[in-house]
Amino acid sequence: MEIKIFNQHNTLFNRFIAEIRDVNIQHDPMRFRRNLERMGEVFSYEISKVLPYQEAEITTPLGTAKEMLPESNVVVASILRAGLPLHQGILNYFDRAENAFVSAYRNYNDDGDFEIHIEYISSPSLDDKIVLLSDPMLATGNSMELAYKALLKKGNPKHVHVVAIIASQAGLDYLKTVLADEPVTLWIGAVDAELNAKSYIIPGLGDAGDLAYGTKL
Repeated sequence: MEIKIFNQHNTLFNRFIAEIRDVNIQHDPMRFRRNLERMGEVFSYEISKVLPYQEAEITTPLGTAKEMLPESNVVVASILRAGLPLHQGILNYFDRAENAFVSAYRNYNDDGDFEIHIEYISSPSLDDKIVLLSDPMLATGNSMELAYKALLKKGNPKHVHVVAIIASQAGLDYLKTVLADEPVTLWIGAVDAELNAKSYIIPGLGDAGDLAYGTKL
């Protein structure tokens, strides 16, 4: 498994991360969603560098040009609901991709513990395709693991690129273990050291879904 962490290098991506973390900026949900979308675009550009390409002939008004184009068998997948703005950013660049969606949520027990439940999947066939699976936050890693395994019921992909903006070190270590032998690359914006008692990433940014779309009951 290959892991790429963006904020190990100084780029404009760091400003996007800073703004989605900043409590003085988070009150603007439109800006929060747009920053998630912009980061999805950056992830897409970087992922495009490692995809398989093939030569194509393009007819221009004055002749024929040869260009190397990425293979078109890409599926953009995301975990609802926080993954939607990130999904849109990825789709802005992979505009010919098919799409898949997975609904995952935390079901809390009376003692405060929780289990991850997969409730809904919408996906095309994934056989021999390249999947870009996104969720802004990678906390324990359980949601991403279950979403990945749920999508495998829709076919056997050639490769899966997992995209997360902020991951905990524990969640990253967990996926490195459970997906070690899978055809997976992890693309992470930043890695934070801690999880609190409720398994929220510290310092993290809070609840990405609530910040993007409002609080829920």
